[in-house]
Amino acid sequence: MAAGLSLDHPLPFIFGILGNLISFMVYLAPLPTFYRVCRKKSTEGFSCLPYVVALFSATLWIFYALLKPNAYLLITINIVGCIIETAYLLLFFAYASKAVKIYTAKLVLSVNLGVFGLILVLTLFLTRGSQRVQVLGWICMCFSVSVFVAPLSAILPNVLGFIFGILQMLLYIAYKDRKEEKSNDNTLPIAEKSNDNSTLPEMVNKDSQLSQPEGDEEKVAIQVLNSLEV
Repeated sequence: MAAGLSLDHPLPFIFGILGNLISFMVYLAPLPTFYRVCRKKSTEGFSCLPYVVALFSATLWIFYALLKPNAYLLITINIVGCIIETAYLLLFFAYASKAVKIYTAKLVLSVNLGVFGLILVLTLFLTRGSQRVQVLGWICMCFSVSVFVAPLSAILPNVLGFIFGILQMLLYIAYKDRKEEKSNDNTLPIAEKSNDNSTLPEMVNKDSQLSQPEGDEEKVAIQVLNSLEV
């Protein structure tokens, strides 16, 4: 975190003190999150990325302050930041699952050791004097911005979920009417068949009624033949 870089001038010193106070409050901002983690003994899907990036940024600022003369305020606040962020990562590591612990360890080793070591070697061997301080200052500024952007890693999945949820609702509205029309088409033949089947008993009754007189006529004819034989 950038703070007052020199004690020689009062105005930069005053703004440096204010910057350190604000930076300290920024470092303490995740305290409610880790209070919840400790109370529930679970990381609950929280990401370790913001704390890894913050630790990396504070380490870079310490390296920059060591190269720049009279940067006492910058050194002090970032040492405090390294201590606080290390405590956050230890708590996160203690209550995380096994897979998350492995991921966190890999991230810390790759970023805070690998990338920092690479920047350290490149700036020491490829730059000299004031150019080294200037290049390292730009690098520190970029990673300080990344500290404030890092929490977006927790927001991004929710944004994607919101977008996909809206798309699902639109698809449901678009295809709901088609499903209702298709279901109505399927019910029409069933209704017609049921109407046709309902007429069968009436036809059977009519046939039975018509067949009854024919049976009576046969009986009369048989009686007439029997009387003639007699």
